Amino acid sequence: MENQDSSGRVLLGVTGGIAAYKAAELASLLTKQGRAVRVVMTRAAHNFITPLTFAALTDHPVAGNMFDPEQETAIGHIELARWAQVVVVAPATANFIAKAAAGLADDLLTTLLLATTAPLLVAPAMNPQMYAHPAVQENLETLRRRGVELVGPAQGRTACGEEGAGRMAEPAFIAEEVARLLTPDELAGVKVLVTAGPTREHLDPVRFISNPSTGLMGVEVAAACRRRGAAVTMIMGPTHLEPPFGVQAIRVTSAEEMYRAVMDQYQKADVIIKTAAVSDFRPAERAPHKIKKQGREEESLYLKGTADILAELGRKKGERILVGFAAETQELIANAAKKVREKNLDFLVANDVGSPESGFAVATNRVHFLTPKGQVESLPLMSKRQVAERLCRRLARLVEQRRRGAEG
Repeated sequence: MENQDSSGRVLLGVTGGIAAYKAAELASLLTKQGRAVRVVMTRAAHNFITPLTFAALTDHPVAGNMFDPEQETAIGHIELARWAQVVVVAPATANFIAKAAAGLADDLLTTLLLATTAPLLVAPAMNPQMYAHPAVQENLETLRRRGVELVGPAQGRTACGEEGAGRMAEPAFIAEEVARLLTPDELAGVKVLVTAGPTREHLDPVRFISNPSTGLMGVEVAAACRRRGAAVTMIMGPTHLEPPFGVQAIRVTSAEEMYRAVMDQYQKADVIIKTAAVSDFRPAERAPHKIKKQGREEESLYLKGTADILAELGRKKGERILVGFAAETQELIANAAKKVREKNLDFLVANDVGSPESGFAVATNRVHFLTPKGQVESLPLMSKRQVAERLCRRLARLVEQRRRGAEG
């Protein structure tokens, strides 16, 4: 057995459904995230995908027969049950769900469920009519009452050609739920509001002023907060990215729309994290139709300032925790320190967007955390997911300090 892995040890159960091929993608995702993955297949699962696929993806043999002396010697099923920090069954067929609800232990996978104390995450996948059947729904409810977590199924066209709820949740969503179960719930009960992405300020119906922000930093921050148990709402500017699984999203386009959405939502939040790259200016006038180029060698553009959302929040935040982001191209620390003080922030994340490896439209960032007391913590170049994790650790400490202060 491996030593305890800081990224988590995941036991992946694969049952006999057509969605078993998606389990290979899930195993790959979990492995890429640095998790130790062991796979257990039911006999029926072998009809849809081979054990060799999972062995190659996880670098471990696949378990399946608890009466195989050689396999039991290599991977004792009780030891495997104790090894797991999270157990995931994906896909979970109606047959497996029925056996799990009844507490049967007639194969290795169902036996492991009775022998493990790890959290169990189940991803149902079946024909929509089967999923809707009262027996299946009662079995799922039984599992829920026991504390089993369910992810999916998704709506859509299933392999049998029918439409409805029955598709296995996407592997990325399942992997995110695994991450949540492996992460301490330091922000449980905390309501977090995150803004993300750019804004667009239209000159006419087809042209606008904007910036290269993709919203990735905000998406990662929202996901990291949810993994720690927070209830997260995102206000997202125009971006091709989807909000993280389990996060409520409000879509906006302009700075004015973002201002209105933030002012409508901030009172519900305990923590506000402003990662959005909001335009500081907008055209003084917006043309109702496309401005034609013909006959115009020069054209003047008059701009007006947009509302300073962060400053407004700083004035109104009360006991809320307010975190800002600063994108700078010169005098990074000096400008960021000024922003912390002037906008009444609890801390600020500053980065030099003039660097090709940090800032807009890249997957990495090199940031600095600044506090109102003038403390600066500079982080090395890392992925935006890693930056979000570091931000959330700091945020969790601040939340805990506030809680202790309120209790004292």
